[in-house]
Amino acid sequence: MLPRLRGSSLQLQGSMPSCNLRVMSLALHLSYGVEPEIPPLGAGLPMIAPINEQSPTLPASPLPFGFLHLRLRPPALRAGLLPILKMWHLKLIAFLYACSFIHLPYARGADLNSDKQALLAFAASLPHDRKINWTSTTQVCTSWVGITCTPDRKRVREVRLPAIGLFGPIPSGILGKLDALEVLSLRSNLLTINLPPDVTSIPSLHSLYLQHNNLSGIIPSSLSSSLTFLDLSYNSFDGEIPLKVQDITELTALLLQNNSLSGPIPDLRLPKLRHLDLSNNNLSGPIPPSLQKFPASSFLGNAFLCGFPLEPCTGTTPSPSPTSPSPQNTKRSFWKKLSLGVIIAIAAGGGAILLILIIIILVCIFKRKKDAEPGAAASSSKGKAVAGGRAEKSKGEHSSGIQEAERNKLFFFEGSSYNFDLEDLLRASAEVLGKGTYGTTYKAALEDGTTVVVKRLKEVVAGKREFEQQMELIGKVCQHQNTVPLRAYYYSKDEKLLVYDYVPLGSLSAALHGSKAAGRNPLDWETRVKIALGIARGMAYLHGEGGGKFIHGNIKSSNILISQELSACVTEFGLAQLMATPHVHPRLVGYRSPEVLESKKPTQKSDVYSFGVLLLEMLTGKAPLRSPSHEDSVEHLPKWVQYVVREEWTSEVFDVDLLRHPNVEDEMVQMLQVAMACVAVVPDERPRMEEVVRKIEEIRNSYSGTRTSPDDNSREGTF
Repeated sequence: MLPRLRGSSLQLQGSMPSCNLRVMSLALHLSYGVEPEIPPLGAGLPMIAPINEQSPTLPASPLPFGFLHLRLRPPALRAGLLPILKMWHLKLIAFLYACSFIHLPYARGADLNSDKQALLAFAASLPHDRKINWTSTTQVCTSWVGITCTPDRKRVREVRLPAIGLFGPIPSGILGKLDALEVLSLRSNLLTINLPPDVTSIPSLHSLYLQHNNLSGIIPSSLSSSLTFLDLSYNSFDGEIPLKVQDITELTALLLQNNSLSGPIPDLRLPKLRHLDLSNNNLSGPIPPSLQKFPASSFLGNAFLCGFPLEPCTGTTPSPSPTSPSPQNTKRSFWKKLSLGVIIAIAAGGGAILLILIIIILVCIFKRKKDAEPGAAASSSKGKAVAGGRAEKSKGEHSSGIQEAERNKLFFFEGSSYNFDLEDLLRASAEVLGKGTYGTTYKAALEDGTTVVVKRLKEVVAGKREFEQQMELIGKVCQHQNTVPLRAYYYSKDEKLLVYDYVPLGSLSAALHGSKAAGRNPLDWETRVKIALGIARGMAYLHGEGGGKFIHGNIKSSNILISQELSACVTEFGLAQLMATPHVHPRLVGYRSPEVLESKKPTQKSDVYSFGVLLLEMLTGKAPLRSPSHEDSVEHLPKWVQYVVREEWTSEVFDVDLLRHPNVEDEMVQMLQVAMACVAVVPDERPRMEEVVRKIEEIRNSYSGTRTSPDDNSREGTF
């Protein structure tokens, strides 16, 4: 762009940063003696200066739409320099102006890499109890815990980090850079101090979950107009509800309960608002008509709120008439009318009531101390990790909001990639998978698509500390390929929950006895041997851990899950020690060893017995339970097998689906001998699980070359 001379001023029209203007300044000064008016470095967009006293002052405007006015020195004008301006000077100016833009950095838009750097900075600025696998060398969209990207994987769309022990203030100016973020969940952590405005003002943000933290200060007024779900409950926010909420027309849920908010409630005429909770704050004044459709529970705990659905607002108190006595005179005359005896009686009655209240309070305190588990308050101190990632804060260290979050917290073990909290779990759709000795098992499908198995325990007699210690032990030993790892647990006085991985192929019981009409093919012999060896290896591993004192206590086919690779995974181990003395269900007597039926106390030797029964179940295809409706069930499977073998009907023992496989009967007979050794009546005559593993491996290897399928065109073993 070339300069133009207009009167006594030299004008440049266009867009130039101030640093480039200084390049032009030097060129013009050297060439023409022109002195430009340029704002100092670091200033904002320059204001346009007048050319001289007679010229009007141009309005301030940014450079892209303004003029750069330059004053010519009077000596230059008197010398007549303007007519002899040379073209090469103009070309020099144009060249310098163009070159000045070559070095300007390209203003790139935000991308996945910028999102990654922002998230790494966020993780580095906040300590957290649970480890997250965010590193600069891993893929954000496919590997990072709690991160969901857009379908084209160009931006981060969701950040979900609930209940991972984030501690401290949310850093300002970091999360706000995620300008494509739609969902942010940092609930049930230990976040403190103020909520940065750049977090709430992300333009694309529609769901913000920050409940169960210890955030304080005012709620930022810079709320995104795209918000549909805002949950800031169970924090320490104060001040008034921002008026900006009135403008968020897409809002469907506003949850601000259990804070310290004050002032009136704004008239929220939001057509899509379906969920509102403002309870347990310090709000005052009448409830706006637009919110009177919500139940009273949405407003309870605010002593100075009135209007429907709460108590009606009272009008102003009328001024007393001139003839009516003043309140002071009334009180004075009242006490004068009372005799000394009446006054003493009133005082005595008040003292008695006060004494009764004190006694009630002391009884409640004593009862709570008695119910509390010994040592639970000192189970762990601040920052100390237990059970591979579980951590608690010392008692009294945080406010009541943090304590509430701790009470509602799932404790995860190290290595768990799950990212949900108790609220997510309670909202999940549940399907009952089975009801067993220790409780009911559910398949839980969470809102984010995660599927887990939840075991709801019943009849737990262990106290909190003993329960946690057993969970720590289970969490440490469940690291074998033939065990189902325990991922998390929850403990409260009324509920005890265990969270496991979901294994889609189901249990061995369903594979052996499930309906063939459901599309299940019977397990072939090779698959059954593989499963039996996997069970034996898993049990041998468990028996070898914990100083040789670890016991499963509930081995049965429904507690053996089958992976996609048709390998066995043992589940529900280590729970027997937490339960009341079990009442053995008649249907499950067949898995219990004789000594357990008498003493009710499982041992490693009783585990071996249960494995032997399980192996017989796989060989015979018959369930060891009392069920008249099932033809393939035998109440005492070991005795039935002994009877059949004694009568030399050995082939009658085996599952008819296995007899169609040629060249496997000798192998099945040897496996039958292993099973019968495990179900010996005398515990000391039973082998150890290490010996069982070794024997099954020998049988498998010796017959590996002789197995053939009954039908070469259709491979069995899938179900």
